[in-house]
Amino acid sequence: MDRHDPHQATAREEARVISLTGEMSESLLPNGIRVLTEQIPGVRSVSVGVWVRQGAAHETREAMGASHLLEHMVFKGTAKRSAREIALALESLGGSLDAYTSREHTSFQARVLDEHFPLALDVLGDLTLRPLLREEDLALEREVVLEEIATVEDTPDDLVFDLHGELLWGDHPYGNTILGTRETVEGMSAATIREIHATRYTGENLLVAAAGHLEHERVVEGVEQLFGGVEPGEPVPELGAPEALSTGAHHQERASAQTHLVMGGGIPGHSDARRYPLAIISSALGGGMSSRLFQRVREELALAYSVFAFQSFYSRAGISGVYVGTRPATARRATEAVREELSRVAREGIPGGELEQTKQQLKGQIMLSLESTGSRLFRLASFALHGEPFLTLDEVLKKLDAVTSQEVSEAAGEFFDPDKLLLLSLGPLS
Repeated sequence: MDRHDPHQATAREEARVISLTGEMSESLLPNGIRVLTEQIPGVRSVSVGVWVRQGAAHETREAMGASHLLEHMVFKGTAKRSAREIALALESLGGSLDAYTSREHTSFQARVLDEHFPLALDVLGDLTLRPLLREEDLALEREVVLEEIATVEDTPDDLVFDLHGELLWGDHPYGNTILGTRETVEGMSAATIREIHATRYTGENLLVAAAGHLEHERVVEGVEQLFGGVEPGEPVPELGAPEALSTGAHHQERASAQTHLVMGGGIPGHSDARRYPLAIISSALGGGMSSRLFQRVREELALAYSVFAFQSFYSRAGISGVYVGTRPATARRATEAVREELSRVAREGIPGGELEQTKQQLKGQIMLSLESTGSRLFRLASFALHGEPFLTLDEVLKKLDAVTSQEVSEAAGEFFDPDKLLLLSLGPLS
C-alpha cells in the first residue's frame, strides 16, 4: 500500500525543529511524523528505528495478536523488495534489522555503519509504508506465530508473566497478550491486518528516531523524502486508566519440574514522578546478586536459582513485581520469604546507607547501558512515546540523586505491601 504524495518538496520546506537539548534534536513534519536524533561523538555506526503507536493494548480481545502478526507480515515482502531481499539488504553489509511489538507500540529498527544509513532508512520506510500483506503470506506467517505461541507455552517462566498479566489487569487491554491466542491467530484475516496498517501506520502515529554518527538535518531530509507523503490520519485512541486490579493468590496446575511464582501489582504510568523511587525500590529488592531477594531466597535459604524483581511502565499505569522459580516442595517457603522481604520494605522503606548504595548501582547501570547507539536510540524514542521532555544523562542521574527516604517509604508502603499484590503460581501442587 503506497500512500506517498508526489508533492514532497513542499513538506521538506515546512519541517521545523521543535526541540533542541544538547546533542538531541527533534523536528515535526507537516503530516505529524516526529523525527528525533542524538549525535554520539566517537562512533562510526547509526541505529535508526520507526515506532508506530499501535500495540496489543489497542486491540479487541477478538483480534488479540493482530499488531504482532502485522509486524511479522511486513517482512514477507514489499512493493520494492522480496522477503529475501529485505533479509539481505542490511545483513550483507554487516548491519542488522529487527522488530518487536509491545503493549502500546510496534517498532522496527536497524543498526548499520554510518555510510549505510540512507539504505537502512529506505529499508525501514519500505517495510512500514509499502508491505504487500498478501493472503498467501498470512497463511504462512500465521503458522510461524502459532509456533511462537507454542514456544511460550513450553516455557513456563515466560508463560507465567502472561497469565499473571491477564489476571491482574482483568478487562483492561493491558491484559491482552502480545502474541494473541491460538484461536485469535488462527481466525485472523488479511482484512484485519490491512485495516490496522491503513489506519495506524499514519503520520500522527509514526515516530522516526536515530542515534549515532549523524547530522539532524540530513536525517530529517531523508525522512521527508521517504515519509513526507504519508497521510496524517487520526491519532490512536487514548487508553483508559485501569480501575480495580486483581489481588490475592491463584494457582494454575501444570506438569513441570518447578513452580513458577510471580507476585506483583499495578504502579503509576511512565510520566509519574514516583517512577524514580519505584525503580530504586525494585533494584534494592531484586536488581542483582547483592539485592535483598537474591541474598535471602537464593544465598541464605537456597530456595531458587532464579529470583529477581521487574518493572514495566506504560502510559496509563505500570506493573512491578517479583519472580522466583523453585521446586514444588519449596514453593511455600519461597513465597513466605518473598512476602517477608516485601512486607519489610513496605513497613520500613530503605535505610539511608542502602538507599545511597542502590542509587549508585542504578546510576552505574544506566551509564553503562548507554554505551551503544542501540540503547541510546530506545532511550531517545521513549521520551517522545511518553510525551516527556528530553532529559540528558546528567539530568536523569540528578533525579535519582534527589529521591528522598520519605519518597521511597511512601512508594514502598503504597505499592509493595504483599497483601495488595496478586500472587500467581504455575506448576504442580506441592
